[in-house]
Amino acid sequence: MEEQYAINVRHLRKEFKSYSSRSGLKGAFRDLFTRNYKILRAVDDVNLQIKQGEMVGYIGENGAGKSTTIKMLTGILTPTEGDISILGMDPHKEREKFVRKIGVVFGQRSQLWWDIAVQESFRLLKKVYKVPDEQFEAHMKDIIDTLEIHDLLDKPVRKLSLGQRMRCELAAALIHNPPLLFLDEPTIGLDVLVKVKIREFLKRINKEYGTTILLTTHDLADIEALCDRVILLDKGNVIYDGELEALQHSWLQEKRVEFTFEEEIHIGELSTEFNEAHWEEGDKPLLLRATIADESEVDLSVFVARVISSRAISDVKINKVSTEEIIRHIYEEGIRHV
Repeated sequence: MEEQYAINVRHLRKEFKSYSSRSGLKGAFRDLFTRNYKILRAVDDVNLQIKQGEMVGYIGENGAGKSTTIKMLTGILTPTEGDISILGMDPHKEREKFVRKIGVVFGQRSQLWWDIAVQESFRLLKKVYKVPDEQFEAHMKDIIDTLEIHDLLDKPVRKLSLGQRMRCELAAALIHNPPLLFLDEPTIGLDVLVKVKIREFLKRINKEYGTTILLTTHDLADIEALCDRVILLDKGNVIYDGELEALQHSWLQEKRVEFTFEEEIHIGELSTEFNEAHWEEGDKPLLLRATIADESEVDLSVFVARVISSRAISDVKINKVSTEEIIRHIYEEGIRHV
């Protein structure tokens, strides 16, 4: 049923014309009348159904089409083809009503006025969104307290650090308490402590208000901390849409162990004696890595015990494949069956 979806997108496509100039004076003259161009397809037949209250990570490499998709979903760009329904509305045909139902945070752009105090920006946005005084005061007190920005309210935006500004940007996006929040690189360039605060805040509004969140980011720690579901985009196409846990599980069969030996050991010697693993040198002296292939049925605890019992070992570390590494493998080798 369509009404259960905050975002319902079918066969979304966006094409751009890329113009090229002819060489020489004669070519420049011809360009005055006709231009050579080719069609670039940034987004190609994308289908998305995101339920109300979901937090979904929308990820891909640079140029994959993430930002173009977000711009179409928020009404900034008009799609070449396809149907978009956001909270039951068409972002382009019902523009005024639509913008009052969504919040948007672009990490590289500000919706706050640069030279006036933060709280004055908030009050201007309150008028734009036509938020009643009583609702504004109660809601914003909660947001300001949670994001810990009370001391920033009297400062002009230009005097804020990046982390301070991003917390204020989040508050600004939530002035009208929208049921749907679009976040495009919201933690870019922020230090670890600010990132943690923002993640905790997003979890809270999702739980307390049921806010639907679509998050695009290159920081996969954000995805791991917030999203159960991920959508992977490659060259304008969705190549995976499902649970993050299932995606991780499909790649976590590979077993990796780091051994720090007490004396120098030759890899060839280990490769012969423990040939169930692939051995390679680590980035520190006496550190060697053993990788056991996916399809192997080797018991990891038995393997580690055999190595420890035969050599003097000062440290052992079993490594988990990171989500970032999984995503990199997918783009290099293609998606596995999940």
